[in-house]
Amino acid sequence: MPLPTRTRRTAMLLGSVVVAGLALVPTAAQAESADDAFAAMAGQDDVQSRSGQAREENAALAELAASAEKAAAKIALNAWQLPIASGVYELTATFGQCSGLWSHCHTGLDFAAPEGTPIKALANGVVSETGWAGAYGNRTVITLDDGTDLWYCHQSQFGVKEGQPVVGGQTIGYVGSTGNSTGPHLHLEVRPGGGDAVDPARALAVRGTAP
Repeated sequence: MPLPTRTRRTAMLLGSVVVAGLALVPTAAQAESADDAFAAMAGQDDVQSRSGQAREENAALAELAASAEKAAAKIALNAWQLPIASGVYELTATFGQCSGLWSHCHTGLDFAAPEGTPIKALANGVVSETGWAGAYGNRTVITLDDGTDLWYCHQSQFGVKEGQPVVGGQTIGYVGSTGNSTGPHLHLEVRPGGGDAVDPARALAVRGTAP
């Protein structure tokens, strides 16, 4: 803020005092002291203003950090897991691959593993179907919160029941060779909204897991 002129400052702090008809005029030292007092007042205002700005900036940074933590937690919550432990399986057929083994191009991702190997849920969801599914053999379908259906096929036996909630990493069945199969493996399909199949490898990668 602009400072008052020297004369106004002097008048404001000391004034002209009249005693016995004599006007007492402030000395140069008193005027100098008045200048120092006003400078100090202005400095205090500046310090208070900077302090207020610092508090606002700190509050904004704290809010940003909290938002980042929430976003990281959400990403971690939505991350998928591999259906079979690393080092146990071999990918033997990929999405879109065509072969005389199938009536159409391959709609999933095949994880070859020893029969009886535990199959894990990719993510949290609810078992919407278990049972025989023709060429898919013993199939478990798990529906995620966003409506995505995950198909786990050719199982030797089931580990969950229809209507049961599951969490990512939970054993939901065991590798087998039921249905149209030439050897024990898990055929995994990903169907957003319960519709057409999409590439499981890409779906896993997008959600933080690469097979």
